[in-house]
Amino acid sequence: MEHSDKESSREIVTVEDEAIGRDGSVETLKYNKDHTILLDPQPSNDKNDPLNWSQTKKNLVLFIISFIALLPDYGSATGAVTLIPQSVIWNLPEQVVNHSQVGNVFMLGAGGLFVTVCGAYFGRLPTLFWFVLNALWTAIWCTFPGNFQGFLAARILNGFFATVTQSGGMMFIEDMFFFHEHARKINIWSSFIILSPYMGPLFTAFIVNTQPWQVAFGLYSAMTGLGLILVVLFVDETYYDRRLPEQPPRKSRMLRLVGVEQWRSRHLRNSLWQAILRPVRVIMKPTVLLCSVFYLITFAWVVGINTTLAIFLTSLYGFGVKQVGFFYFAPIVAAILGELVGSWLHDFIANTYIRRHDGHLPPEVRLWAVFLAEPFIITGLIVMGFALERHYHYMVTAVGWGLYVFGIMIMTVGINAYNLDCYPQASGELTAWINFARTTAGFIVSYFMVEWVQRLGAEVAFGTQAAICGVGCVIMGIVYFFGARMRAWAGPLNLATN
Repeated sequence: MEHSDKESSREIVTVEDEAIGRDGSVETLKYNKDHTILLDPQPSNDKNDPLNWSQTKKNLVLFIISFIALLPDYGSATGAVTLIPQSVIWNLPEQVVNHSQVGNVFMLGAGGLFVTVCGAYFGRLPTLFWFVLNALWTAIWCTFPGNFQGFLAARILNGFFATVTQSGGMMFIEDMFFFHEHARKINIWSSFIILSPYMGPLFTAFIVNTQPWQVAFGLYSAMTGLGLILVVLFVDETYYDRRLPEQPPRKSRMLRLVGVEQWRSRHLRNSLWQAILRPVRVIMKPTVLLCSVFYLITFAWVVGINTTLAIFLTSLYGFGVKQVGFFYFAPIVAAILGELVGSWLHDFIANTYIRRHDGHLPPEVRLWAVFLAEPFIITGLIVMGFALERHYHYMVTAVGWGLYVFGIMIMTVGINAYNLDCYPQASGELTAWINFARTTAGFIVSYFMVEWVQRLGAEVAFGTQAAICGVGCVIMGIVYFFGARMRAWAGPLNLATN
């Protein structure tokens, strides 16, 4: 399978079952079991190559990193629901207690940039282990903070550490899976991220209805502890440089878990300075920057809706805590439907184009899914605005919310798959910047969303949001038509390692 972009093509000249590599050597080509898909990248003959791991092992690791990617927004949303009882206990205004929420959201994005630097320098596995370990003790600290100042510090630190696979998940996907598998695997990983901000309020609303708020954070701590146990038992180092003539020896998984083996072979990876510069070099690529801006202005309203909807549900429909919790089934069902449709849609788009274009798949084709998702996003926001302003039945509000989340689910996979096709060397950095855009949007919107809706009304506020998402379509149209030229103008990344 060939691709039009040099950075992502990894092209080889085929001669029946052999290929002439770029270094002039003759290599045996490797296909999938049905001999219908040329594997890209070509795996080595080493059993330790993650591309050669069994599908069971790969999918188990994928599930673990996806579960851990669910935790940051789940914990963040848990804090949003517990604001009221915390403000009563600590005798503080809700807006003051909300500082812990804002700090947590900001660190979910900022921490991701550190994840990519650590992953490039220290290795994937020790970065995962140490970040999840620190996420666990800070989650426990959130459960037993003592006072608000302790809770504030714990929430900020927890956001920094919990984001590890939310920001670095595509590193693992790129390491373990072939090109033709990427969209499906990204779809699975993204579904956990999209579901998490809704699952947090769903469970927490029921908990705080009958139990102290600490129980909600106790559940979050237990989930984080489960993630750590799964990492210790089942995850291995996925970084593998196929360009090396001889791989560093793999002697002990426990030594790899804590980073001892990776530290001994650090001279074979990025220097610390190279690792620090990686995210800077990636965001300077025009397509990455434009995709990040698009994601920021489109995903921002996920946080905005979560911030304001409970206010409307209680004032307009007389919902109590349990009814608000039940209402979160709407986005959860929508996200699941988006995952199911996306698992078919992204492959359908790619396979259809490949069949019609002699095996070529330009990265921009991935953006078709984004354009298909935008009408759902815009329509969902408009429906919600009208429903809340004109006091339509709450099911109309639920449908609008579901349409928006359904579109966000499909759009997220399309954006990530596009960026990964463009710059597969920078899988971690790409995820980190998209996640930084997402959390920055939430950080900003949380300051003005409630006042905006209360001052101008839901129709104007949500209509403006829909219009901003329409501007996002224009941005992605520019990327679609001029992306290849922008990548050629910006040149390749030429990073030291993948």
